[in-house]
Amino acid sequence: MPAEVQQGFGRAASVLAVIGASTTGPMRASDIARATGLGPSTTARLLATLDELGYVAKVGDMPGYTIGTTVLRLASEGLNQNPVHRESRAIAEELANRTGFSANVAVRDGNRLIYLCHFEGRHAPKSHTMIGMSQPLHASALGKCLLLDTTEDERRELLGELPVYTAATIATQEALTRELERVRQAGAAVEDQELALGRLGTAAPIRGPEGGVVAAISISGRLSLLREHGIDRLTEDAVEAADRISVGLGLITAVAHD
Repeated sequence: MPAEVQQGFGRAASVLAVIGASTTGPMRASDIARATGLGPSTTARLLATLDELGYVAKVGDMPGYTIGTTVLRLASEGLNQNPVHRESRAIAEELANRTGFSANVAVRDGNRLIYLCHFEGRHAPKSHTMIGMSQPLHASALGKCLLLDTTEDERRELLGELPVYTAATIATQEALTRELERVRQAGAAVEDQELALGRLGTAAPIRGPEGGVVAAISISGRLSLLREHGIDRLTEDAVEAADRISVGLGLITAVAHD
């Protein structure tokens, strides 16, 4: 691929990333240029092309840009082609409806996790979807499950120094290794205010045909409500849902604990 073409793709990707990360609505071209470090004329040309192709769009008479329908269509197609999403979607939705809490399915993407499914129960309404969003691995129940097949050396290289989000966040690789051993023995992970205060969650690993961890499913919500409903019972619900998804993915043998 010629260098100038590769550079063009990179610039377009950076523009889309900045627009997608906006938390204040549509972004003006000047703000996009500032955030990407591109010149105003380069930014204007990229936006014109991306707008023509449907990757970005203007909302009514507003001056800024948002992610366009082409990106939404591609994201939907990508999810529908993903076997974990196909097998877990109905089960996660039923889990959210039955428990009343958020049910999430995630896979590992490098040193982060990415949400593939997100359903809200009556106790956990949100104004946004978690699908496509990422979270740190070491500070979430989902992430702990997704790290089960890694060694401590692999985690050190993958995660490096562990960011701390609350007083309960696992802060060292040694502590993470001890926590993952508990998760292996229990068959499930708990996240108790490690990423955000007032939040509690439980998760179980989803395994592929060969028994390796390919995803994880969680139940999460407000600390007081989850404790009121019983974290042990909700953990059993998550483990059962993970087992059903694993069977749907082709797992036919039991997985032994180390």
